This record gives sequence, C-alpha cells and structure tokens, in this order.
Amino acid sequence: MNGTGTLTVRVYTSRAKLPLADATVVVTQRGEGGKYQLLSVQATDRSGFTRPVDIPTPILGDSTQPGNGTPPYAVCDVWAEHPDYAMLLVEGVQIFDGVDTLQEMELAPLSEGESSLIQNQTWEIPGQSL
Repeated sequence: MNGTGTLTVRVYTSRAKLPLADATVVVTQRGEGGKYQLLSVQATDRSGFTRPVDIPTPILGDSTQPGNGTPPYAVCDVWAEHPDYAMLLVEGVQIFDGVDTLQEMELAPLSEGESSLIQNQTWEIPGQSL
C-alpha cells in the first residue's frame, strides 16, 4: 500500500441533518492478524465535521490489472459517540487512492437515563465487486 486517500466524517442528528458538535469520532483499520490500528481520534467541530484523515490505500494503478485479487481500496471502521446520542459504528468504509471520502453518520438521541455505550447501532458497508 503506497497510495493515500482521505476520510472526513460528518456527524449529524435528525432527518434535517442538524450538525452535532463535540462528538468523538474514532477511525480504525484492521491490520495483519486481525489487530486494529488506531488511525484517528478527534472531536467534530460546530459544523459536525472532523478534519481529514490520511489513510494508506493500494495504488490506483495496481488495481487495474485483471485477476489481481486485491480490492482497489482500503477498508476502515468508523465509530462516533456523544453523551446524549446512541453510539454508531460503520464497518467497511472504503477509501480509494487520491479520493476524498465523506462518511456521514446520523446519531439517534437517547431517552433520559440511557447510556450511549449501551444503545448503539452498527452499519456494515459491503465490499464492492469491481
């Protein structure tokens, strides 16, 4: 992997897509042996955005060979949490070489007395068959 793509996360709430400031966003990537590598931990700004995170990817040119067998993108997992909202985990976010990826995450409000770590959701993005 000698390429680089970037990932920016936008956290919001409700169908009106109201930005959620000060949400904690964690980006990880599975390495060899199934161990997770921490790529970024940051809080969203008042617009609900994180700063872009550089993520190592396969070189775009290497993925154009037929029968190569490796996907032309890197995969990472992103989770977001805020004390007043249910935690959300998105698995399988695909990052391509030279591409700026935006991952939007909608957090659901918690009822009074609920914990953000107990009430959570997981979205899984299936791999593309390119």
